[in-house]
Amino acid sequence: MHCRSGSQPWQVDRVMKKKALCGAAAIVLVAAVLLAWHVLRSPDGDRALVLYGNVDVRQIELAFNASERVARLAVEEGDRVEAGQLLGALDTRTLQVRIRQARAQADARQQAYLRMRNGSRPEEIAQAQSQADAAQADALLAEQRLARLLAIRKTTAGRAVSQQDLDSARSARRVAQAHLASAGKGLELARLGPRQEDIEEARAQWQAAQAEVALLDRQMAESRLVAPVDAVVRSRLLEPGDMASPQRPVFTLALTDPKWVRAYVSETDLGRIRPGMPARVYTDSHPDQAVAGHVGYISSVAEFTPKTVQTEELRTSLVYEIRVRVDDSADRLRLGMPATVRLDPGRSAAVVDERP
Repeated sequence: MHCRSGSQPWQVDRVMKKKALCGAAAIVLVAAVLLAWHVLRSPDGDRALVLYGNVDVRQIELAFNASERVARLAVEEGDRVEAGQLLGALDTRTLQVRIRQARAQADARQQAYLRMRNGSRPEEIAQAQSQADAAQADALLAEQRLARLLAIRKTTAGRAVSQQDLDSARSARRVAQAHLASAGKGLELARLGPRQEDIEEARAQWQAAQAEVALLDRQMAESRLVAPVDAVVRSRLLEPGDMASPQRPVFTLALTDPKWVRAYVSETDLGRIRPGMPARVYTDSHPDQAVAGHVGYISSVAEFTPKTVQTEELRTSLVYEIRVRVDDSADRLRLGMPATVRLDPGRSAAVVDERP
């Protein structure tokens, strides 16, 4: 731009105005050139990175660990539940009968074990002694009867006693002697008490009965469905009266923490992202209210862009998944909600590596 000056006063004033306008235009032109030069010469790592993704949360499918009718359910869809809170219960009438039966059997096994361990009572030993004494008397009587018959046969030359009477007396003596031996062994066993192997067997049977009671008690505890963590009920899949089983979930719970946004970055921008980098998350429902977060996970495997993700790049290009963990204390983010992630590579952050 060329400005000329004149010698007349009104011309001088006009020229001065033109010079001022020329100076301002030159300053604006220089500033624009410097700004363009700075943008063209500045590295990509100084520019904010904008990614698009969806809100994601972990979910839990809860099912009863037994096959029985559902007695009651305590929560509805959308309810917030706390860890340990009762969500539902099964019909336990049959199980209660089985528990009473198992406890009675365990008590019987316990008494059998104690009887074995304590051994014979004094009365039992005395009884065995009396039986041994009686057997000894019978044996003595049989011996004396046989001796009398032999003496009579000898004095009468075999005419007063028949051979059949002698055979019967000898048989009776052998039977009495056998009874005496049996009674003696019984007395010895009563004094010794049960064998150690029998005591251990009785103890093992008692322990097996106790384990059966513990198993049924565990089944009774599992008839109550409780929340493992703080969460929100997303789905209620069964109703009271339905037949529950370990293969049929009753509730689907959505965890409120952690929440993250699953987004995808191209290979050219992958080097600008690092774990722990601060991020701001925006949604269409709250476009002016950013949710703070940080990059928690960067995939090491490339994949094709999912069709549900809207990016400015071609959908067939290879991208890398990242997860931006957010601090959604106001609970504004919902599962599947589209979100915009803004990353500022120039901001410093602690390195945090959170893998799924």
